[in-house]
Amino acid sequence: MATLVYFKKISENPDTITYSFGEYLPEMTRHLSLDRTNRRALPDDGNIDYLFLKASRKINAVFDERGDGPERGVSAS
Repeated sequence: MATLVYFKKISENPDTITYSFGEYLPEMTRHLSLDRTNRRALPDDGNIDYLFLKASRKINAVFDERGDGPERGVSAS
């Protein structure tokens, strides 16, 4: 079974980037915050589940490639 997790940057400051994420584009109701310094992501709802892990790992992978957080994207597996 395939899993898609969409994410979109909703805000940023010099220390943190905040993303919305979810399984469906119109329903990305969850948020995660990425610390720019240590690149640690935390879910705003405290729920570290598969969807959160997929989104945060993809965001960090793109960060590695580009040197900054992506505007939007999707992780498929």
